Amino acid sequence: MSRRSRPWPAGLPCWTDLASPDPAAARDFYAAVLGWEFRLRGDGPGAYAHVVVDGEVAAGLGPVNDAQPGGWTVYLATDDAAATARAAVDAGGRVVAGPEAMGPQGHVLFVADPSGAVTGAWQAGALIGAGVVNEPGAVVWEDLRSADPDASRAFLRAVFGLEADTFDGAPGGYTTLRLADEQVPCGGAGPLFGAPEPGWLVYFLVPDADAAVAAATGAGGSVTSPPEDTPFGRMAVLTDPHGARFAVMRAPDGAPQPDRS
Repeated sequence: MSRRSRPWPAGLPCWTDLASPDPAAARDFYAAVLGWEFRLRGDGPGAYAHVVVDGEVAAGLGPVNDAQPGGWTVYLATDDAAATARAAVDAGGRVVAGPEAMGPQGHVLFVADPSGAVTGAWQAGALIGAGVVNEPGAVVWEDLRSADPDASRAFLRAVFGLEADTFDGAPGGYTTLRLADEQVPCGGAGPLFGAPEPGWLVYFLVPDADAAVAAATGAGGSVTSPPEDTPFGRMAVLTDPHGARFAVMRAPDGAPQPDRS
C-alpha cells in the first residue's frame, strides 16, 4: 500500500486518466467494476472527474479531446515539461500537445515515441498526481505495448531516464522499467501482445479478478484476455463499453508491490 503527498520523482508513473466519449457512462461502468467514487471538476455530463479511492485521488476521467482521442493515458512525472518536450523531439519522438498550464494544478504534455505510443508528462503543481497506488481500486502497474519495443525503450531512457531490465520467465521481448538510480521496477515495456495499437495498458489492483471480470461484463464491458494465474498474480484484460482497454490484477497473498511512496 502506498500513499503520497509530495511530488513524484521525475520519470516515475504519477498519474493516469481516461478520455471517454461518454464520461458519465464511463463513471458508472468503473464504479461498478472498481468501486470508484468521483469528485467532479466542472459542470455537465462531460466534466472531468478525479477518481477517489479510500478518500485519496487515484486517477482521472474526462472527455475525449484533441490531445487524447480516447482510452487510458499514463503520465510520467517531470520537473520541467518544456524541457521534456525538447528531449522528446531530440529522441526521435514528437510533441502531440502542450506543454500547457492547467491552472494551479500543474503543466501537462503529451509526447509520442517513434512507435507512435503516446505518453503523458505531468509537472506537478497543486496536483502531484495520484495520492494512492497499490491499493484495491488504484493503479498497481503499467505496461507500454509497442510495435517497436527497442525504439520505445530507447525513447523512455533518453526522455524520462527509465532503464530496461530483462528477467527469467518474461514473455518474449518484455522488460521491466526502472529509474536509473533505483532497483525497484515501476512498469514494463514490450511488444503489442495483441493490442490493436501502441500505447499503455494500465493495471488496477482488485481483491478478486474473477469478480471484477464478472462486474465488467455485467456492466457492458468485454473480456479481451480472460483471468489467468501468473507469477505476479491473477489478472485479466478488459475493454470498457467505449473500447478503452485496461487490466485488473489480484496480487498473490503476501506479495510485495512496487513501493512508490
